[in-house]
Amino acid sequence: MSTLALAPAGRRLRALARAELTLLGRNRGALVTALLVPLALPFSVRPAVDRMDLKARGLNAGTVMVTAAIGFAFLFAVYTSLVSTCVARREELVLKRLRTGEPGDAEILTGTALPAVCVGLAQSVVVSVGCAVLLDAGAPEAPCLTVLGVLAGLVLSAALAALTAAFTRTVESAQVTALPLVFVSMLGSGMAVPAEVLPDRLVSVCELLPLSPAIRLVRGGWTGQLSAYEVLGAVATAVAWTLLAVFAVRRWFRWEPRR
Repeated sequence: MSTLALAPAGRRLRALARAELTLLGRNRGALVTALLVPLALPFSVRPAVDRMDLKARGLNAGTVMVTAAIGFAFLFAVYTSLVSTCVARREELVLKRLRTGEPGDAEILTGTALPAVCVGLAQSVVVSVGCAVLLDAGAPEAPCLTVLGVLAGLVLSAALAALTAAFTRTVESAQVTALPLVFVSMLGSGMAVPAEVLPDRLVSVCELLPLSPAIRLVRGGWTGQLSAYEVLGAVATAVAWTLLAVFAVRRWFRWEPRR
């Protein structure tokens, strides 16, 4: 595709993202969920973290807390907020009207997701710096892996949000349809409970959960304990989930109101 063809697409994406960001700022409930919940939830797991024997596994409270905070940003700043956003725009016929114009389907969904993804990215940076300074998490041993994990988690969270929205009838039910992935990810993907403290058999199953590869890369980048084989496995699993989610969105995403 030529540069001349890419320029209008870029302008359309910026316009869609700017409009969505304005709407997000007007929705106080969504704004609180996206901004405050990911920052507050990690402190709720601090008592449990303090009771774990982390040193024997090469971890510390700061490392566990920063991973939890970034994981909660995936779930609440991006995933749950985007499920509600996609459903609301669909039911208000916004998505249907956009499809009658120049933007393609991918542009519409990407533009809708960009503000939430940027909020999630900003929160990941803020909590990383905060935990490094306040909780002695230190700097990542392998920053490239942490960055790769954050990017993978943000992209997959957005794709999963669009997929969940396809099966969500109303904005009110969006919180309910998002709960299964939220709970499973919090408990099994290494957010509330580090995978290193779980039984080996359970870990082998939990590693296959959608957000587990991203969390594993984030924590592995911080501790420097992932081997090349483990990194490749996590990346392959993350790519597989992302491709599967994108295919499912293309196949089942609904543009008409579910009434």
